[in-house]
Amino acid sequence: MSTEMEPKHLSTAKPLRWNPLFLEIGLYYFTKRLLDILIAGVAILITLPLTIIIAILIKLDSPGPVFFIQERVGAKRFSRGKVTGWQRTTFRCLKFRTMVRNADSQLHKSYVEAFINNNQERMVELQGREITTRKLVKDYRITRVGKYLRELSLDELPQFINVLKGEMSVVGPRPPIPYEVDCYKSWHLQRFKAKPGITGMWQVSARSSVDFDDMVRLDIDYAEQHSIWLDLKIMALTPWVMISGKGAL
Repeated sequence: MSTEMEPKHLSTAKPLRWNPLFLEIGLYYFTKRLLDILIAGVAILITLPLTIIIAILIKLDSPGPVFFIQERVGAKRFSRGKVTGWQRTTFRCLKFRTMVRNADSQLHKSYVEAFINNNQERMVELQGREITTRKLVKDYRITRVGKYLRELSLDELPQFINVLKGEMSVVGPRPPIPYEVDCYKSWHLQRFKAKPGITGMWQVSARSSVDFDDMVRLDIDYAEQHSIWLDLKIMALTPWVMISGKGAL
């Protein structure tokens, strides 16, 4: 269940005055939500056999649950009286489990802090080698099956349930973990001007090949340039990125 954060975290709140653009913007979000429901519903049905196979492989590979549920930070659009804008929320994000049961998050926390601050030396230290990707590669927590699920982005499939619930969209910025947001600079918070998504601008154009600031800029660009055509383009590019495994863990 989503939990709204304090009103002080409201971003891009603006007085609501009549403007013909409101009709266009409203139509965009209405159409986007319809597409989310349609695509998520179809995806869940089509991938059901694959989901069963993945669930069996996870159970055979290591002890623990099939699904991994983690609190993530998202955003939702609101309209209150004469004010409209975006508000940060938290929700329970679903993924296939790719790590050992009860995995310690300290390594990831340390790496995230170094990544957000672009601390190359610390990132190399934590990786134990020169980095060729901005993602944490040397992660002892990842299982054998989990490694391949991450490379093909199949661990994200359960998030179509989050899309149906309205907590996520098919296209949008990736939802961060709360301790990641604690490391943000003030301008990084602008990436919460859009509902979080399964895929997005960063995933299909750069993925883990860019530093954190560039990743955030891509998310902000998406939020500011949003259109159904852009969403469809990102969706069309996503399968190739998944198959190629480009930039994945």
